[in-house]
Amino acid sequence: MKTVIIQYNAGNIQSVLYALERLGETALVTDDANEIKTADKVIFPGVGEASTAMQYLKERKLDLLIKNLEQPVLGICLGMQLMCTHSTENNTPCLGIFEEQVKQFKPLDATIKVPQIGWNTISNLKSILFEGIPENSYAYFVHGYYAATGAHTIATTNYVEDYSSALQKNNFYGVQFHPEKSALIGEQLIKNFLAL
Repeated sequence: MKTVIIQYNAGNIQSVLYALERLGETALVTDDANEIKTADKVIFPGVGEASTAMQYLKERKLDLLIKNLEQPVLGICLGMQLMCTHSTENNTPCLGIFEEQVKQFKPLDATIKVPQIGWNTISNLKSILFEGIPENSYAYFVHGYYAATGAHTIATTNYVEDYSSALQKNNFYGVQFHPEKSALIGEQLIKNFLAL
């Protein structure tokens, strides 16, 4: 099986590689269109800022490529947000795979820290991506922006308000949390994705 991690100017790729290695899997990190097109599984990770990430993808025509992939694709954190329609982070039009909008957390008081950093529960799990993962499991999050809930929501988390901690449409999956940092739950999710 050929697994590709999309290389673009967003961090976090190394920890995803290590997570795959722990499962005995190797992956190719690349922004080469042909390598991405011919992969069995595509992982689109990311930590960073939406507009510069989208600019990098557009310059290499990867925005069009990603939207048209037919194999299973997993977006992680910023990767998932970029698969949505629009992000309020620097007013960025995104890939439009998911119809959900990405917004910034607006805390109600000073006790709520933004970005959200740390462990939180994932609930209302609705996909084979979560097979073997119990309801209200804890996953690891680091983000100041979130995808609203909508038609493609397959898991929710509450921080300030309920939001989509996972999305799915056809062969496209996205998780807001970091499976590569979410211990056994994250490992199970990556295994489930690789088995799709």
